[in-house]
Amino acid sequence: MTDKKIKLAAVVGPTASGKTALAIELAQELDGEIISCDSMQIYRGMDIGTAKPTREELCAVPHHLIDILPPDAPYSCSDYVRDAEAAIEDVTSRGKLPILCGGTGLYLDRLLRGGVEDSAASDENLRQELWDFYQKEGADALYARLCALDVEAARAIHKNNVKRVIRALEICMVTGQKKSEIDKLNSAISDKYDHRVIGLCFNDRELLYNRIDKRVDLMIEQGLVDETARLMENGVFERSQTASQAIGYKEMFPYVRGQASLEECVDELKRASRRYAKRQTTWFGGKDYVNKIWVDNENGLKTLKNIVKISKNLF
Repeated sequence: MTDKKIKLAAVVGPTASGKTALAIELAQELDGEIISCDSMQIYRGMDIGTAKPTREELCAVPHHLIDILPPDAPYSCSDYVRDAEAAIEDVTSRGKLPILCGGTGLYLDRLLRGGVEDSAASDENLRQELWDFYQKEGADALYARLCALDVEAARAIHKNNVKRVIRALEICMVTGQKKSEIDKLNSAISDKYDHRVIGLCFNDRELLYNRIDKRVDLMIEQGLVDETARLMENGVFERSQTASQAIGYKEMFPYVRGQASLEECVDELKRASRRYAKRQTTWFGGKDYVNKIWVDNENGLKTLKNIVKISKNLF
């Protein structure tokens, strides 16, 4: 890497792994500001379900790319790269270190590597047709269509991640090129930044799952049900495919509608969050630019300060 590249840090890892706390400590130690790398925290009013930083955390260190859009606004990976690059330039211009924090691996990967611009591969009418097909025929039928067009991309996407399945189909159908082929081109692009990516990992998967369970219980205490009901009443989930598929909300729909007990919905949210954490762990674990730091007990790697000390040694 050359000295001409902008220096930045990133804190990544699965949900409930402690990314926010570590990023704040690093920002305070390294004179930095935090840039969110989360596909849902950009939306205003979706606070508890997306585990946004608390008011105290937001005040402790300047944050960027949180609460920038209404919850029914469309937002793509390309949009994120554009906004993140602007935020990085802004933070750097003031002599601060940009510190990305979040678990949306696709956003981080595209930001760091650059690559083929796929924003032109967009057709809102086609996207709506695919969404209507999913609602009528189900996730299995939608996924089968992707398998027929791009089996390699299908292997990398969980069938229940409807938004990504639809996006992969859209790219294939609009461009005539497989999404997996575009991804291979992107993976060959040189890194854009002088970056240090810190990935929180867990030797004991049950430790992470316990943290997830505690977070879900806290979300319920903080008012997740009321937040979900308010968003439903405002028609957010009807207008936004992204919001309606967000983990943290869709699991509460049956309870708000009187179709299931709160206990059943909370259990499903915990299961969904664990599955998501597993996918995130796999994603970040396969990236050669992630410096893995292992969390091996209930209090982090002995203490958060020790994790910060280890992380600082990367700079």
